[in-house]
Amino acid sequence: MSNPPPLPEKSIPVTSQATGKLGDCWSCRVLSGGGLLASGGYVGMQAQKVMRLGGPASMGTVVQMMFAAGLAAWGLVVIFDPVGKKTRIA
Repeated sequence: MSNPPPLPEKSIPVTSQATGKLGDCWSCRVLSGGGLLASGGYVGMQAQKVMRLGGPASMGTVVQMMFAAGLAAWGLVVIFDPVGKKTRIA
């Protein structure tokens, strides 16, 4: 059995599925990312409203605030698209 010679290295851009759908459409990324940021803000404000009225911080309120932070982080990732700017060597 002989081993084939190694293939030459090529620079291949790493693409994600989100980058393929949104691509270079800046307005699409800002609109969808802004919607996620706004929804994260809304969910976070609703969780804070319970605590401002004097209610105890229950486990549900903590989970709601964590979910709001996740939505906001997802919105920032969609807007800035850090994965689409990487290249990998194959």
